[in-house]
Amino acid sequence: MTVALTDEFDPEVTVFEAIQTGDRYAFDEFVRRQDRWVRSVVFGILGDWDRCEDVVQQVWLGIWTQAKKLRDKRRWRPWVYRLARNAAIDAGRDVTRRRQRSGPMPFEVMQPNEESSGSAEAIREEQHRQVKSAIMALPALYREPFVLRHMNGWSYREIAAAMAMPVDSIETRLVRARRLLRESLKGKVG
Repeated sequence: MTVALTDEFDPEVTVFEAIQTGDRYAFDEFVRRQDRWVRSVVFGILGDWDRCEDVVQQVWLGIWTQAKKLRDKRRWRPWVYRLARNAAIDAGRDVTRRRQRSGPMPFEVMQPNEESSGSAEAIREEQHRQVKSAIMALPALYREPFVLRHMNGWSYREIAAAMAMPVDSIETRLVRARRLLRESLKGKVG
């Protein structure tokens, strides 16, 4: 009888098993290695880096307290993704509710760093700001896979597994996200 291994070896499975036993050092290591993409997932939903920190902290607390609930340790990535995604969606709803009660919030414009030397640096900073604003302005259904792909380097298959969607749907959303960004940045960024 031959057993086919369909998944590559994932060293995080061992780390996740240690987390489930309450190993704080393993958890700290897991956070260190996975924090960037968790933040990107939260940003992909919220579209606001400033609000990400509190939500990410909630995600890590949720992972620590709920780790024992995950039965198939090989599925840690989609499980963490869903926790991050749900926390970001909840945070977005809270902000929407507060805005409805208090009225619209003033739009904040990020200013280029005044300590920049030379106009080339100022131009680069302005272009960076415009690209970041364009990404933030994408609808969440496009922004989310875009951030996972282009900011975290996830494969289409990894994104599809985490979002529980077919790969074709992810490809379509990424094509549309890129098209929207091109249209938004046309004539603004070289």
